[in-house]
Amino acid sequence: MTSGHTKIVDPAPVCVFAFNRPEHTRRTLDALAQSPLAASTSLTVFIDGPRNDAEKPIVDAVAQVAETQQGFASIELRRRDQNAGLAVSIEEGVSQMMAEHGRAIILEDDILTSPAFLHYMNLALEHYRDTPDVWHIAGYNEDIPQNRGSNHASLWRFMSCWGWATWADRWTHYSRDPDELPRVFSDEDIHRFNLDGANDFWAQVLANKSGELKTWAVFWYATIFRNGGLCLSPHFSYVENIGFDGSGSHGVVNSSYGRAGLNTSIDPIWPATTVEDAAALGQLKDYYTRRPPLHRRLARKLGKLTRKLFG
Repeated sequence: MTSGHTKIVDPAPVCVFAFNRPEHTRRTLDALAQSPLAASTSLTVFIDGPRNDAEKPIVDAVAQVAETQQGFASIELRRRDQNAGLAVSIEEGVSQMMAEHGRAIILEDDILTSPAFLHYMNLALEHYRDTPDVWHIAGYNEDIPQNRGSNHASLWRFMSCWGWATWADRWTHYSRDPDELPRVFSDEDIHRFNLDGANDFWAQVLANKSGELKTWAVFWYATIFRNGGLCLSPHFSYVENIGFDGSGSHGVVNSSYGRAGLNTSIDPIWPATTVEDAAALGQLKDYYTRRPPLHRRLARKLGKLTRKLFG
């Protein structure tokens, strides 16, 4: 294991994707601003357009929250006049950030971060910049009891998008093609993609193919997976998702994603080798096997909502 401790002289830019939740956006930006690195970090806030005239005031309120935020080196707002949806917003916004900066840290408007989050992400981006097998830096991990308080990190195939980062040379391979994946994934691929049967991420691919969903994250995971890439995740999470309160477009209420505490270590310990950590992956699979995964419930909920709105 190697320590991540080093001086950060050029923090990566941060982008936050927001839409119609001003209070969530405020909490997300306020938490980020608590980082000692915030004052030297540029922030770009992407705000999707309203779906109708009635929604315009609340989207304007989100912009007002972002415009008045303090604590960053700079803040830029990029607003859409019309609604594009989260998948398009993130695909295009991340592509813009990669073209302009070569790397970025990405958040949505319902992710609360530890004050150490920006340290961890920047250290990881620098440490693995020239390690082509590592494609994705995650700030999140499931709340596995034996990992609480740890400052270690592991590499595995699983991708979490709740506070993440990557580099332009990896993101350029991103592809969202729900028709292609069922053609090219073998049964063995699907089994490994589903963490050897511990979860059902493949259901999201099929829901996108059928038109029930239009999402992006499962396709970034699939891109990494198809290229044999690895994702870095901390043992003890640096982030908490506050979006499962019924406020999001998915409409899911789930209080179990709250945290008693977050990782505050600014000296993470990296894996000694660049291979998948079988022990850490085993812990994650055990966690999912014991607990009915949110992803299945979320996929069903999103499918019903999509059919109601657009069917």
